[in-house]
Amino acid sequence: MGYRWVVLCIGALAQGTNAAVFLGLSAISPQLRDHFGLTLPQVGLLLGAVNLGTMVALVPWGLFADRRGERLAMTIGGVGAAACLVGVALGNAWIAGLALLGAGLFGASVNAASGRAVMSWFSSGRRGLAMGVRQTATPLGAALTAAFLPGIAITRGVPAAFVALASVTAFVALAVALLVREPPGATRGGSDHGLVLKDPKLIRLTVASGLLVVPQFTAATLLVPFLHEHRGLTVTTAAVVFGIAQALGGAGRLAAGIWSDRVGSRVGPLRILAVAMAVGFVLTAVLDQAPLPVLIAVLVPTGVLALAWNGLAVTEAGELAPEGRSATAISMQNTSNYLSAAITPGIAGWVAVHVAWPAAMVLAAAASLTGWALLQPWRSLRASSPQNSRSVS
Repeated sequence: MGYRWVVLCIGALAQGTNAAVFLGLSAISPQLRDHFGLTLPQVGLLLGAVNLGTMVALVPWGLFADRRGERLAMTIGGVGAAACLVGVALGNAWIAGLALLGAGLFGASVNAASGRAVMSWFSSGRRGLAMGVRQTATPLGAALTAAFLPGIAITRGVPAAFVALASVTAFVALAVALLVREPPGATRGGSDHGLVLKDPKLIRLTVASGLLVVPQFTAATLLVPFLHEHRGLTVTTAAVVFGIAQALGGAGRLAAGIWSDRVGSRVGPLRILAVAMAVGFVLTAVLDQAPLPVLIAVLVPTGVLALAWNGLAVTEAGELAPEGRSATAISMQNTSNYLSAAITPGIAGWVAVHVAWPAAMVLAAAASLTGWALLQPWRSLRASSPQNSRSVS
């Protein structure tokens, strides 16, 4: 097996572990409410602290990874995130919020550096597949969290759940330190990062990605309480539905990556997924009081679509970047994602409680359509460059 597949496996493992924190924690939102004595909107703000920390640190970590390498960035970040997760287990709601903010600050290293590692080892003709695998790890990590973390939180308590997450995060940081390296002749970034951050195509992609995160995190944050509190399913059953949507969403990311490789475009498939996502959320709003099997039959595919697009946007961001600057470009694109991820749980929770659950779904659909409108087809300037056409094994 070529070493590039080792890098891909480690990068995907790091991405999935990070997702267990910033995405999978919503599976234990009922236990977090009871443990810390919070309302639904307050839990949304607590979970959003991870994404806020990630958003603030993404571009600095991207610059660091481009200059110093992805192994050092992910190792430091992983150790720091593990320490912060232990802090969540030891504190009250305020301390937990600060610790989750810290976990986001350190965990941001994975988003920037693992994408750079994968893109540097795969050529453009296989990069959609490779980045699809990496991005698939995000919903799969959340799905595994949904499968196991509620049981730990219920039987052992919320602190034990965070200690378990900290242990896995520390193990992955060790694997990165021992196994990840750059390809021969890899280019390190310099001080001209302003050229990357001012690219108009990258700016449009960044804004559109942030809008598409609104439906993604509406589904991730509200699916369990929507089915449990609004429609009467047990917490365990609702978590299973959430886990199924996450697992299928991972397969969707992989399929989207392969699709983009075959058609030679990331933006075209991305626009199609944005429209399909909007349709799904409108149907979910319309079927709010439909029989549960009918509602779930629409809600699960909608959740899958809300997850499937992400790898396409990340890959396009990296391919728009000059050589040696992919981590910075990916970090910029991800910054808007995490800004939306930080504010969407609180806003969506407030709309669901104080307006109506269908209104939260319609809001997600509107954001998706706005993102679609911003994404006009363009040809990546990096598509035919020597770096993007090479294959390293």
